[in-house]
Amino acid sequence: MKKGEIVTNSILKDEYYQVQFYVPEICRETRPGQFVHVKIANLRDRILRRPFSISDVSEDGLLTVVYKVVGEGTKVLAELKPGEVCDLMGPLGNPFSVPAEDEFPVIVAGGYGSAATYLLAERAPTKGVLLLGARSQNDLILTDKFAAAGFDVRTSTNDGSEGYKGFVTELIPQVLEENQGKKIRFYGCGPTPMLLALAKILQDKGYNDGELSLDHLMCCGVGACFACVVKIKDDNPDGWRYARTCKEGPVFKASDVYVGE
Repeated sequence: MKKGEIVTNSILKDEYYQVQFYVPEICRETRPGQFVHVKIANLRDRILRRPFSISDVSEDGLLTVVYKVVGEGTKVLAELKPGEVCDLMGPLGNPFSVPAEDEFPVIVAGGYGSAATYLLAERAPTKGVLLLGARSQNDLILTDKFAAAGFDVRTSTNDGSEGYKGFVTELIPQVLEENQGKKIRFYGCGPTPMLLALAKILQDKGYNDGELSLDHLMCCGVGACFACVVKIKDDNPDGWRYARTCKEGPVFKASDVYVGE
């Protein structure tokens, strides 16, 4: 556990905020796809920590978290000022594998799944494509950062307010057609329905080395409480078992994700 002093905490877009903690020890160990478990200051009797994906880290010790105000915890976090201190555990969780130089990365993200995959894009030796989907243009975030990192950014929205109108997974066929002959490596993070649809597509098309971050509600963050389980394929009569996203994940092989019959 490390004390993380808040350096900046500001609105990123609408209800989305970006906070930077000074935690050089955590930054040095962080790999893409990992998270921190934060004990938010001034949260009174709410003792549980909140898990947040690590969006970025810097050499000078700044750890960036992107979050949306959705409940009391994030509401209090949004009110914290520079100089205030939170207690951070991390980095936690199973990370993404950084693509090899001969692999073409395709990141499929939903909502602020873009926050959990930005560090992966930044560290990828070969720049690829970001497919980012959301309910509306108000929920599309970090597109400028991905573009600055060298990624071809393509968006979709459910209401058609920006980019393609429809589900983000519907953009995949065109990317595959444009990049025939390349060794494509898929990555994904976003809402569970999107990830299950993506897992099925990758399994059907044989992209078994794709990796998906199955973010889920967590309590302990260290594998003790079994509150964050998801279904993973297993060789038993049911064909699946429960896996803890905080300990065995949040990143799983796409080929291991149980998508049902």
